[in-house]
Amino acid sequence: MATPLLVALYFMMWWILFLAILPFGVRTQAEEGEVVPGTAESAPKHPQMLKKVIINTIVTTIVFAGVYWFLESGLGAHLFPLVDQLMGNAPS
Repeated sequence: MATPLLVALYFMMWWILFLAILPFGVRTQAEEGEVVPGTAESAPKHPQMLKKVIINTIVTTIVFAGVYWFLESGLGAHLFPLVDQLMGNAPS
């Protein structure tokens, strides 16, 4: 599989999983009882972004490795014939 395709696939998977992981563990200012004047009560108190980026990178790498193995093992082409076109193995 071409390197640019792998990079694009990893990038898309990273962002999709990041948006899924983002709300976990967030407590709002209203839940904490300390609302900063001029902000919404629903604003997060401590979003812990660096922790979420690190966790998301680890999770995405594991999921990406599984998807890569699935595509490269030939199992993807066996179960889904259109995967051959993605892999560049389409008959001429």
